[in-house]
Amino acid sequence: MKVLIINHSDALGGAAIASMRLLDGLKAVGAEARLLVTDARTGRPEVDLAGTGWQRRLAFVAERAGVLWNNGFKRSTLWLIDPASRGVDIAAHPWVEWADAIVLGWVNQGTLSLDGLQALLAIGKPVTWVLHDQWPMTGVCHLPDGCAGWTMGCGHCPLLPPSKWRLAAETHRRKADLYRAPNLRFVAVSNWMAACAGMSSLLRGKPVTVIPNALDCAAYATRRLRDAMYGDHNNKVVLAMGAARLDDPVKGLPLLVEAARLIAGRNPRLAARLHIIFYGGLRNDSALDAVALDHTFVGYVDDPREVYARADVVLSTSRVESFGYTLLEGMAAGCVAVTTGGGGQRDIVSHLKDGFVAESTPQSLAEGIGWAADCRLDRNAQHRSVASRFDHRLVAKQWLQFLAPQVPPPLPEGGGN
Repeated sequence: MKVLIINHSDALGGAAIASMRLLDGLKAVGAEARLLVTDARTGRPEVDLAGTGWQRRLAFVAERAGVLWNNGFKRSTLWLIDPASRGVDIAAHPWVEWADAIVLGWVNQGTLSLDGLQALLAIGKPVTWVLHDQWPMTGVCHLPDGCAGWTMGCGHCPLLPPSKWRLAAETHRRKADLYRAPNLRFVAVSNWMAACAGMSSLLRGKPVTVIPNALDCAAYATRRLRDAMYGDHNNKVVLAMGAARLDDPVKGLPLLVEAARLIAGRNPRLAARLHIIFYGGLRNDSALDAVALDHTFVGYVDDPREVYARADVVLSTSRVESFGYTLLEGMAAGCVAVTTGGGGQRDIVSHLKDGFVAESTPQSLAEGIGWAADCRLDRNAQHRSVASRFDHRLVAKQWLQFLAPQVPPPLPEGGGN
């Protein structure tokens, strides 16, 4: 089977990482797979750019300009709104003709417009849209964050001034029309995301299959390294926490700040045993100063496995996660997981079995950190738990089973006459 994955990037963002890992998984089980993007960074031969450089730049800039016009020129919501008004002509790319099946990932920011999706569906090949976030089930936002409009029709978008509410309503209507296509199906990366789809006014009643994101588990070693690569903390319980932007509100850093304050104030012996390695990005350089536990910020790392190999616990405080890749990676390297449960994290972590799923309170998170500090789970068992559920070969086979009924068998040698 020949599978074409379409995503905004091959390296930038969680959906890009997931798309590349799916590509590798499909290849590992004998399928042909390619990735089409508008932001290429890896240089891999299975990845190609859609459109010309000028077309990509124009689509991106023109759409962002339209967002600014509609949101009242507020930079604060510039990246929270995606109307899919502009994109490159994906349908014209020769890899679309090559493919037996098309898988859409995260296709915003000038990659695929709604008109482009309509053109792609009109070709007639099976198209599957992966729900990496909630944008396919809302009007224009990726995370409703307390707004219930997406369950009813997105008529009063809090990200837009009332005079521009029609943008959300019209985008919602366009999506509803497109979703009537018989060759379009949906896959959620977690049971939580599938449940969200069931509440959405756009996807309610439509079948949504759950297939998790994948990981090449064989690439993760479980040996706990005790060196000074990130400082000499070998006499402490080391927690690792990473994100593209650690102080993004959705990542829940204030929750950790409060939990750390509780630990430092009420259990100084535990606090003295802990060290947190933060990796990734920060918009506010002083955002970690309030964390009242010993910690190190190492910035962006080329390979997070280097961090997890020197950690005992992988930590996530996100208010919501569509899946939870850092948890998966940390556990594959043998770490105990501590996480909040506001999303797909519960598909990965089983409470008090291979980790601690905290309530979204400082007290619960502090309890989870204390539990993990005293935990003696076997690192190899952690790895096996992840590999038995999320290894990229297993996930790729799920994908092929899902796609097979819609893909006609190949013609016999010599043609079908």
